[in-house]
Amino acid sequence: MGRPSLNDLAAFASVAGHRSFRKAADAMGVSRSALSHAIIGLESKLGVRLLNRTTRSVSLTQAGSRLLARLDPVLQDLDQALDTLSEARGTPSGELRINANKSGARILLRDVIPRFLELNPGVELDLVSEGRLVDIVEQGFDAGVRLLEAVPQDMVAVPFGGDVRFVAVAAPSYLLARGTPNTPDDLRVHACIRQRLPSGKRYRWEFSRHGVEVAVDVPGNLTLDDNDLLVEAAAAGRGVAYVPEHFARSLMKSGRLVAVLAEWCPPLSGLALYYPRNRHMPSPLRAFIDVLKGAEKAR
Repeated sequence: MGRPSLNDLAAFASVAGHRSFRKAADAMGVSRSALSHAIIGLESKLGVRLLNRTTRSVSLTQAGSRLLARLDPVLQDLDQALDTLSEARGTPSGELRINANKSGARILLRDVIPRFLELNPGVELDLVSEGRLVDIVEQGFDAGVRLLEAVPQDMVAVPFGGDVRFVAVAAPSYLLARGTPNTPDDLRVHACIRQRLPSGKRYRWEFSRHGVEVAVDVPGNLTLDDNDLLVEAAAAGRGVAYVPEHFARSLMKSGRLVAVLAEWCPPLSGLALYYPRNRHMPSPLRAFIDVLKGAEKAR
């Protein structure tokens, strides 16, 4: 039996972690066919099947589970050893993968990333902007960005960007024709532009006043999945939209949109960068957090 290479073992760990050849190939920057051949070769050398494959899923065999349990700590120790060398050189190097929502990505691109790349030219930053919540460890990310209240409890969170306020907005022409809602319950007789979340569910509008919280499954015959589109539709008089305030701010200043139910829309805890609590922090992530905290102090 030939001795498997470290690359083959790392390939197996990636496929096992992602439960997907496609996702693992994307994370490693190789083709799916090359990754598949590597796994077949590894199984041949070891003389045992490690993965169960179907056209729709990948799962670990019992032997694969045992190997992964022993292999993960070894690969983490190796990453930490290599990272230590990077720190000894004085400048972080390697890849930093961050998963963020659209709002978070915009703030980072504006306030953090230019300075970070200037200070750390040896780091390749891969910023994936998507709305759906993912398991950053399973998907191979070093860190994620979400609303602070959505960060899993077993993660370390670094808040940034300040508070976030959601606002209900509508065009003056719409309010003139349909009237102005005074309570969240009034929305039940209005045309509301609903939002579909990345999970596929429609978002229930959440309001709060004097400690009283209200969630309304608003009516409406138009559903969109992007805040910019929601704002455009509201400005066109299609109904009431409920969006983070910064998406609607310019149209509110110009008078094309009017905020309603303002007393029911208090500020909420904003965004946070988060990362696993009990795993070694790679030097690129540590450097990124330093720049992020510096930007927050200067804000």
